[in-house]
Amino acid sequence: MNSESSPLFLPDPKALDVTVLIFSGASLMCVASTIDPMRAANRVSGSTLFRWRIVSLDGQPAITTCGLPIAVSGSFDASEKADMLLVVGGFGAADIARTTFTAHLRRAVHNYRMIGGIEAGSWLLGRAGLLSGRKATTHWEDMEEFTAAFPESDVRPDRYVIDGPVFTSGGASPTFDLMLHLIRSRFGMSVALDVASVFIYDEAHASSDAQPLVSLGRLDDVHPKLAVAIRLMESHIDAPLTVAAIARRCGLSARSLEKIFLKAVGEGPGRYYLRLRLKMARRLITDTKSPLADIAARTGFSSAAAFTRTFRQFEGRPPSALRASNR
Repeated sequence: MNSESSPLFLPDPKALDVTVLIFSGASLMCVASTIDPMRAANRVSGSTLFRWRIVSLDGQPAITTCGLPIAVSGSFDASEKADMLLVVGGFGAADIARTTFTAHLRRAVHNYRMIGGIEAGSWLLGRAGLLSGRKATTHWEDMEEFTAAFPESDVRPDRYVIDGPVFTSGGASPTFDLMLHLIRSRFGMSVALDVASVFIYDEAHASSDAQPLVSLGRLDDVHPKLAVAIRLMESHIDAPLTVAAIARRCGLSARSLEKIFLKAVGEGPGRYYLRLRLKMARRLITDTKSPLADIAARTGFSSAAAFTRTFRQFEGRPPSALRASNR
């Protein structure tokens, strides 16, 4: 994986503008794995990290393999510009690859900083000549045929492959891993962990894991104690543990735990823990009618006043204002 040379997979707080081009015959799960992590990143961060536009080739709804249509905002225009173009393909991609679309895609290259092929979308990138001399992957069922079709590409059985301004993904789960990797690389480990938690997704894979693969957690690759510490925090939201107590249960010193969090997440365990509690509080404020005093108690604050003061420091407004804006 050459993410080091990929411009969008570098730390940058600037929001990304993404065009998602969906073809009929695509998997609904691939579509969701592409779009929903972006939505969740905006939600958990409380800011706009992604702006996306969904289009189809002809401006008509794209019909997924399960029969559900995907509403689009218009047709694909090769002259429009954005940071990233994601091409989500499925059954029928081979027929599309023999149309004039590939010529349009070649023209569109200069209007995007990165182009990605999701599942059969990799075929469309290949037919447009975008994978020549690059590493690439596709769904494992098509790997042999794909390799024969694009001998000028270094085809790998990886879950996803990033090579400079082009990336390819093998399917729904690999695409979710890819989007988490994008979020982590660009906006930090903390946001990526929060996004994964939204979907109760704790089995993220490395890009080079082969398809198909037995589930393997990846937090242990960062540090085997990081997941343990975070799970302890999650299970003690209403009665927070001290950092020293968490470190002790992890078999570490408080100083060692501090170093692990600073390296992996970019902030200390105390601050991460506090944000975890405030994230829970934010969800309770917007999604329930629980009194603010009850929310303060459920998220480990000694009083409603202490909760309001801390919430305002992190969110820029009191919890009452957030609730009022969601009515």
